[in-house]
Amino acid sequence: MAEGKSNLAAQDATSDPYRRLFDAAAIGIKWSAPDGRLVEVNHSFCALLGFERADLLARRYDDITHPEDAPEDRRQFARLMAGEIPSYTIEKRYIHKSGEPVRVRVTSSLMKSPIPYRISIVEDVRAYHQAERVRQESEARLRSILDAVPDAMIVIGERGLIESFSPSAEKMFGYAAGEVIGQNVKILMPEPYRAQHDSYIGRYLETSEPHIIGIGRLVTGQRKDGGLFPIELSVGESKLEGRRIFTGFVRDMTERESAERRIEELQGELTHVARLSELGQMGAALAHELNQPLSAIVNYLQAGRRILQAAEMPVPPRVAETMEKAAAQAERAGQVIRRLREFVARGETDRRPENVNTVIEEAAALALIGAKSAGITTRITLRPNLPPVVMDKVQIQQVLLNLIRNALEAMESSEERILAIEAATKDGMLELRVSDTGPGLPPEVAGNLFQPFITTKSRGMGVGLSICRSIIEAHGGRISTAKRPGGGTVFAFTLPLEA
Repeated sequence: MAEGKSNLAAQDATSDPYRRLFDAAAIGIKWSAPDGRLVEVNHSFCALLGFERADLLARRYDDITHPEDAPEDRRQFARLMAGEIPSYTIEKRYIHKSGEPVRVRVTSSLMKSPIPYRISIVEDVRAYHQAERVRQESEARLRSILDAVPDAMIVIGERGLIESFSPSAEKMFGYAAGEVIGQNVKILMPEPYRAQHDSYIGRYLETSEPHIIGIGRLVTGQRKDGGLFPIELSVGESKLEGRRIFTGFVRDMTERESAERRIEELQGELTHVARLSELGQMGAALAHELNQPLSAIVNYLQAGRRILQAAEMPVPPRVAETMEKAAAQAERAGQVIRRLREFVARGETDRRPENVNTVIEEAAALALIGAKSAGITTRITLRPNLPPVVMDKVQIQQVLLNLIRNALEAMESSEERILAIEAATKDGMLELRVSDTGPGLPPEVAGNLFQPFITTKSRGMGVGLSICRSIIEAHGGRISTAKRPGGGTVFAFTLPLEA
């Protein structure tokens, strides 16, 4: 009899026109009896779970509730029925007809007419959770990018107050984000920029004349400990909810300046060694060339004296003395030349174990200045586990510098411009290869390329490759050249892996 009264009450409550409103609602609605039976459901609730209305009315609400969520739902239902709370809202999972969970938000209240009923509004929150999950994943990706990017990102408002401070900014400036958010960005600047910064923003807001907005420039930053360091600052502007915000991207230029100074120092060392090497090579070449005519002069003077003696002609004492002195001086000149050759051959070097990859990277950084703007594609292949090699670092870098620059010059008129630098080990030797896609070497030059005063350049002296050969052979290695498959030239030299 009680069940009949319950159904009757439900029917009265959902009779026309309420029935039409009940079924037309775009949100799920269900009624539950005190014992948990489903008394009434609308079309949206049926569609949400995939059941027919008759199937649902034959069930209890906890029959379609996920087992893990049922205890909390029952607890809140009991409190509602006991009059402890007027209503409650929970997130739970229903079980779809297919067996899949359906996440919903249920708001329940008690209706007493004449028997207590729980009436529940059921919202499908799957789309919301999916959007939230996408947002969280997007934020996680953004955070991972910001954590990995070395450039700092700082967001400020129109008053210059910091609104966002990336992890890279924390590392760069030494502040935690919580210390600077809400502070004026000028705390990251030294004087006189600190005192003038607010006026810069005010002038831009009034005149819209950019002095740094959209323009990258080098300025000075100040760390938390007061230390100053060079930075490259780029600022962008955008609007958020009707107000302007400014995003600054900051790059620490300290390492770049250090690298530029190191390149300048290396360039000076290489230039000095190159001049000494060229002087030595020229001296050796001159010694070689002059030694023969000096020997010939001595021989001719001695032959002339013997001819005069054989002819039994009277020779004035002054003539004989002069010939003796000339021969002695020629012999002395030959001794000077021989000592010069010995000095050049012996040389003075500073050899020690060196990291091959570092040697290559430093030489390439110097030699490849301007290569990108000339359309050169550079491929440097290093080996991470190369053992240290005993060498005079500056001399070997001079050889690499010479070979790389020769390769760049060879490709000036080439359509394809690829420079490759490779390091490898073979048979107890380290081999370094520099290849280009230039026109290659003329046959008449290739065979004598490493001889002094042989060159393919209109203004070259022809001593660069000769010096390279002397340096490599003095290190116990060999230097050679070959045709590159597909066109171009390969220069390779070896160094022993053991001292």
